[in-house]
Amino acid sequence: MEIYIKSTFNEIGNTTVFAMRFFKEIFKSSFEGKELIRQCYFIGYKSLPLVAITGFIMGLVLTIQSRPEMARFGAESWIPKMVSLSLIREIAPVITALICAGKIASGIGAELGSMKVTEQIDAMEVSAINPYSYLVVTRILATTLMIPLLVFYADFVGVLGGFIGMNMHTDVNLFRYFSQSFETVQFLDIVPATIKTIFFGFFIGVIGCYKGFNATNGTESVGKAANSAVVSASLTIFIIDMIAVQITDLLF
Repeated sequence: MEIYIKSTFNEIGNTTVFAMRFFKEIFKSSFEGKELIRQCYFIGYKSLPLVAITGFIMGLVLTIQSRPEMARFGAESWIPKMVSLSLIREIAPVITALICAGKIASGIGAELGSMKVTEQIDAMEVSAINPYSYLVVTRILATTLMIPLLVFYADFVGVLGGFIGMNMHTDVNLFRYFSQSFETVQFLDIVPATIKTIFFGFFIGVIGCYKGFNATNGTESVGKAANSAVVSASLTIFIIDMIAVQITDLLF
């Protein structure tokens, strides 16, 4: 147990040092803009179908599950507001981040891990290319930028899924439904959710890159890096969300 605790804190410390290097490298003149755009395309655009399906199902299921109880109290008109607030404040950011942790963090961990064990990263260093700037900084920036945008997309698709769920039992106009959905949504509902998605994206990128960048012991470690990246990123998302909820409750 003691060894496990020590290794855990050692891993946290190494990851923190790895993340701190990001803030040093980001301001260097050798910033890789083209690679950043490429990573934004793969991380953001390529994730849209998965996020769309997930967001649609979230809104649809939440509406279908809540409708009977709301109808029992004669509060069916409150369903659009309840669904939109639930999605924007908590459900869409966390579920989307978890989906991205499974897809993106594992992909980054496997990709960089493969490059590490096949000595491609060492070859970049020999060629006077900064592998951290080219491989790590661009991926962390891409996840930090794209995760909030993917969450906004999931919010919209989730509300649309709620509209489909409502029309399974009642006939509701699309404009009226969206008007009701965002009637009670305030600026302070969006800001805390957006801020925590930025942290979600940052740590998904950091953990995925760290696990891949430090892969060792041959090709077997590539799978371990991908798996460890998913587990660590998912746990970190829950911890960040717990802290964010407490801070939001105190401030607002």
